[in-house]
Amino acid sequence: MATTSKNSKHSTLISDLNRSTLDRIGAKKKKRMDKRAYERELKVLQIELSKLQRWIKQEELRVVVIFEGRDAAGKGGTIKRITQVLNPRICRVVALNKPTEKERTQWYFQRYVPHLPAEGEMVLFDRSWYNRAGVEKVMGFCTEEEYQDFLRSCPNFERMLVRSGIILLKYWFSVSLEEQENRFNIRLQDPTKRWKLSEVDLESRMKWTEYSKAKDMMLAYTDTKQCSWFVVDADDKRSARLNCIHHLLQQIPYEDISLKPIELPERPAEEAYVRPPMNEQTFVPEIYP
Repeated sequence: MATTSKNSKHSTLISDLNRSTLDRIGAKKKKRMDKRAYERELKVLQIELSKLQRWIKQEELRVVVIFEGRDAAGKGGTIKRITQVLNPRICRVVALNKPTEKERTQWYFQRYVPHLPAEGEMVLFDRSWYNRAGVEKVMGFCTEEEYQDFLRSCPNFERMLVRSGIILLKYWFSVSLEEQENRFNIRLQDPTKRWKLSEVDLESRMKWTEYSKAKDMMLAYTDTKQCSWFVVDADDKRSARLNCIHHLLQQIPYEDISLKPIELPERPAEEAYVRPPMNEQTFVPEIYP
């Protein structure tokens, strides 16, 4: 009962966004990218992503791309458009759950190391070790000592990765308070998106300024020459996705590896074959004929 009451409280908080705020959101919104133009450009970029994938495989590159940002900033949508046309054996997504009791006793970066790429792989982190600089700091999931140790250790950890030959790219998706509020309300109304609103997401909504300060501190310590942060203006999801993918493609020099032409061979002559009776098989009901 207590949990239901808490969820209702958060739902009311978001649903009761007053009309003046909604009007202000509408006034501030810049013109959204046209859907047809977006789909046309996305197709072009996805073709380039497939070329990059073949290059990564051939040259045995190891690529890590980190996606960070506030809740509902559009990280997942961008990752989805990148992986949509790629081979999951070459490009995989890592989205870790909260650490186990055992993992809490380990060196902080230890749980992320097994997910780093081997040769010929690209790994996309949907949130990463930067959880400690954001949600863990703001929500009190780590001590101040652990937080300060992370800020000191992270640049060294990332320099180790780069020196080992890993290509490391870091993207921060920046979304305005008004746009985040709008997306939260959309998720509340769409049953297929309610899973995106966790208790932590709802609590974090009340800590906008704290997250801003944590982000500023994170950038101050970890935006280094070897491992820069790239900020994506994410208020328009469509343009944000295209801008991020385009930038990603520019960061890894690649060549278009020509695909060998494939000709389908002729099928051999059919052998004598008698199919078992159809009524011996269990078919899925045709609800949608």
